[in-house]
Formats: sequence, structure tokens, C-alpha cells
Amino acid sequence: MNRYIVREKIFAFGDDFTVQDARGRDVLRVDGKVFTIRDALDVQDARGNTVATIRRRLLSIGTTYEIERDGHVTTVHKHIFTLFRCRFSIDVPGPNDLEAKGSLFDYEYTITGANGPVATISKAIISLTDHYAIDIADGQDDIQLICCCLVIDRCCHESKK
Repeated sequence: MNRYIVREKIFAFGDDFTVQDARGRDVLRVDGKVFTIRDALDVQDARGNTVATIRRRLLSIGTTYEIERDGHVTTVHKHIFTLFRCRFSIDVPGPNDLEAKGSLFDYEYTITGANGPVATISKAIISLTDHYAIDIADGQDDIQLICCCLVIDRCCHESKK
């Protein structure tokens, strides 16, 4: 199991995050693009190389984001009609699609695949900024699942963005 901590930067122009591993080392930096028509985030490794780009799809029913990585696109779609909790379909390249389900107040999420849970996301309830712990099962695409966490944050907390 791999654990990551995603923290929103307090003094940032746009939605900027840092992602640290369990040892506290910076693994990824997320740069929220402020002046774009499509809501966008660039995900960069520790050296500053872009490893993924997240963009909101403009013409779609409901809220949909695309995660572009290594020439492949993962689509994350928030379900419109759900009772008491958020739910997302995650269409990954290939046959292994995922689903994310949230708790009643959007503080806990579980991402599941065909063989069960692949990641859990927990939001810190008392914090000045958005602050998440992500536990990812061994053998999973960590960067892709971290990007899914960022999309879920944007979808479920759009009113404060």
C-alpha cells in the first residue's frame, strides 16, 4: 500500500497542490491554470516535467474531466443523479474501468475496480486548505489515481473554487 498526502497551497494564485509520499518527500506539484477557458491543472514531477494534464470537458452532460497522460486519456464523469453521496465513473484506457463512491459529506471516497478497492481517499475535516490522504493498493497507477483524487476535489467542492 502506498500513501500520499495532497495539500492545497495556502498562498497560491489558482488551485496549486503539492503531493508528498509517506516519508514527506515532494513527489508531484500541481499547477492550477487560472486564465483558461477549460478548467485545467498541470501535474508535474519533482523535476518540473509535466506528467499529466487535467482538463474539464466543456460540452458534456454533467461534470466531466479528462486526464491526459502519455498520449492516453482517462475520463472521469460525475454522476448527476445520486442519492446522498457523490459517485464517479472512471473510464481508463483498456478494459479496467473504475468507480469512485463518496461518503455522505464527501470526506471519504473509495475507488474500486473489477477486483475490489484500489484506493481510498480521506479528506482532513479541520484544515485551512484542502488536505487529503490517499492510500493506493500495490500495483496500481499511482499518478492516475492521484489525478482522479484531484478531479473529485474539483467536482465536489466547486462552489468554493
